[in-house]
Amino acid sequence: MPLVGLKPITDYWDSFVVKDLNGVSVNGIPIPVYRFGSGNKMILMWSQMHGNESTTTKGLIDFLNFLNTPSEESNHILQQCTLVVIPILNPDGARAYTRFNKNQVDLNRDFQDFSQPESVFLKSVFDHVSPDFCFNLHDQRTIFSVGSPAKPATMSFLAPSADKNCSLTPSREIAMKLIAVMNDTLKQMIPNQIGRFDDAFNNQCVGDYFQELGVPTILFEAGHYPEDYQRAVSRAMVFHALFSAVHSISSESYLNYTIAPYFGIPENQKVFLDIGVKHPHLVNKNISQDAMVGIQYKEVLESNKIIFVPEFYAIDQENKFSFHKIVDLAVINSDLQVTVLQNIKDIVACI
Repeated sequence: MPLVGLKPITDYWDSFVVKDLNGVSVNGIPIPVYRFGSGNKMILMWSQMHGNESTTTKGLIDFLNFLNTPSEESNHILQQCTLVVIPILNPDGARAYTRFNKNQVDLNRDFQDFSQPESVFLKSVFDHVSPDFCFNLHDQRTIFSVGSPAKPATMSFLAPSADKNCSLTPSREIAMKLIAVMNDTLKQMIPNQIGRFDDAFNNQCVGDYFQELGVPTILFEAGHYPEDYQRAVSRAMVFHALFSAVHSISSESYLNYTIAPYFGIPENQKVFLDIGVKHPHLVNKNISQDAMVGIQYKEVLESNKIIFVPEFYAIDQENKFSFHKIVDLAVINSDLQVTVLQNIKDIVACI
């Protein structure tokens, strides 16, 4: 399910709204900002900068609900840290279930031009709170993989570069240490399914821009877990990542880490497709018997539900791709729904 509005979830957060920070989208939708805790370690978090990336938003809400449930751990975090949170930066994109805002601008490529009200607002919040840490929360597509043989990149991270030389600046090293903390936690739950993004510098991107300003900034990317297109598992991983990072900030335990574990996290690759079709020649004689037909799902919003529509992506004759699921047209008893299987046959027949 897409997350297109916060009100049903956050009605009881009213007392945490930062009333002097009033953001508005292109379409005039309010962009609420919340403040939790009273500590001197200031953490700024935002999610759904891309409107169709709601997994990290859900994991963030889970984490904030945990903080608002009294416990020894939550109390310690709230005493040591102050969290300023924008759960949905791009409400217009969230309602339309699209990466872009209403003006068809990618907000994560707008941090030199500042052409959009949402980008300007995030920068104004940054200036207002002067954060010690920034968490930039996103989702990544099912194409991303880790390692060989490939496994899905269920969570990925990046300590963005602060300059074209990808220098190891003090703020970047702090971000790397925090990622090492999160990796230590998550690798117990999703071993060999944690990736690291390429760090090529682009200060049009918000993470690079804030890192360039000397504030430790971390990119979070929630990805795919096998058979979990609703992303319940990656949502849980977002919660555990946030908890481990914020807990380590509250206790300053991340200072005991080196940056070496960060570089030990393998870089993301792009080798996965959603479905591989074996024996496609049975419905299309123009395709080799040994080839695999690769199909990728397109996510479509219908009646406030996400529908996964299969679309042809490529013919794979050289084993370039890995697949989340294999459909063998030589096997009559497919475990896919009959209508989905027929759609796949139709796609292959029309190539």
